[in-house]
Amino acid sequence: MKKREFLKITGLATSGILVLPSLSWSKAGIHNRLRTAHIGVGNMGLEDLKAISSHELVDVVALCDVDSNYLANAHSMHPKAKTFSDYRVMLQLMEDEIDAVIVSTPDHTHAPASIMAMNMNKPVYCQKPLTHHVSEAREMNKLAAEKKLVTQMGIQVHSFYDYKLATLLIQSGIIGKVHTVRAWSPKNWGYDGPIPKGVDPVPEDLDWNLWLGTSKVKSYKEDVYHPGNWRKLVDYGCGTLGDMGVHIFDTPYNALQLDVPLTVKNDCREPNGFGYPEKNKVTYEFPGTAYTTERLKWVWYDGPGAPEDHEDLKLPKNGKGEASKAKKKKNNKAGDISLDAKIAEKGQLPEQGAMFIGEKGRLLLPHFMQLPSKIVNGKYVDISDEIAKISKENNLGEPIRNYKSEGPKHYHQFVEACLGREKCSAPFSYAARLTETILLGVIAGRFPNKTLHWDSKAAKFSEEEANAFLEAPYREF
Repeated sequence: MKKREFLKITGLATSGILVLPSLSWSKAGIHNRLRTAHIGVGNMGLEDLKAISSHELVDVVALCDVDSNYLANAHSMHPKAKTFSDYRVMLQLMEDEIDAVIVSTPDHTHAPASIMAMNMNKPVYCQKPLTHHVSEAREMNKLAAEKKLVTQMGIQVHSFYDYKLATLLIQSGIIGKVHTVRAWSPKNWGYDGPIPKGVDPVPEDLDWNLWLGTSKVKSYKEDVYHPGNWRKLVDYGCGTLGDMGVHIFDTPYNALQLDVPLTVKNDCREPNGFGYPEKNKVTYEFPGTAYTTERLKWVWYDGPGAPEDHEDLKLPKNGKGEASKAKKKKNNKAGDISLDAKIAEKGQLPEQGAMFIGEKGRLLLPHFMQLPSKIVNGKYVDISDEIAKISKENNLGEPIRNYKSEGPKHYHQFVEACLGREKCSAPFSYAARLTETILLGVIAGRFPNKTLHWDSKAAKFSEEEANAFLEAPYREF
């Protein structure tokens, strides 16, 4: 089923709704409070619920999850909220009682749920990556623009001090025009093992049909899909690139004011049609911007042992100018790496991060909660004066190294925007481009070590065989 047909079945095709400048935003403004509905309330969805509801002007009025255990836990925190297992039913029954929708489902349901809410003129906060397919990212961007909706993608570190600072430092020309970015995460949201066989009974607390949603029918297999391993699988997630890649791409992508790439190549194993490769090296070429040379090269590394050794990633040792190779950690499981800040010592490459390579040196940005470092001719350069100047000029304040206190800021920014008091820093106009870039790298993994050429205007590859992965049919469910 095509996406438009899905929307017609739910009674929410674009042609059937009067286009207004965000009906729900005006309602929220009248009441001076924001009534939120949450689709997906387990794991990251629970964290999203906690962060959104921590705003003093939010009333959680609806909760939805296909897992009744998750739903019961969330309901215990918000006993006045109505509960649902099917987001379509929730949105249709509570349309007039909801001001904004938060989507925190597995990736394959991001777009179907978000688009339905947006067609009802609801502001949407959607977890990263914005969508599972390129066509969906473009559709959500288009809808948000046409309906003038408040939108935000869930990249909460986007609002953190160090990332704002790094963006301003790069744009100030601290290392000149940038010609290369190298970014990495040793996280492993891939699966190189055998395809599971057999069928297991569906747990009583899980509605498997609703979990599958618009994706094709598959038999349930315990510990393969739900609750945590769907990111590894091509039908539901986007691999490590679609998980940590979105966070780590964000600052360089934003700082350099990039659009989508011209070419992309993924050096990885052959596809198996089931799980993503456990190790990927994705190389992009971007058109130049005001902050880059004529062309920008971007290399992403993920999986166990990432990143691979490279001159661009050698660091001064103990601040004395003696180059040393990166010290790698052996984190082979996705769960081994969390959002806890792991501070890297000088001379040691951070576990996750990005390196800008420019005409006048390099800037290392750890992920996360650590100041960027400038390196010139094999030596660290003191940039404390530049940091102080930029922080003062842009009212950045002092860095706060507390994720629990800093994390909600990105969510609260969305709430304040819905109430007409602020603007979102990661609206779908930005998030769709970033997500498209990520997804092009994911698609390139279907064609190992082959350079794919992307025509952004036509929204297709020159290599026709790759275009089959830009979208997927929606199942009736």
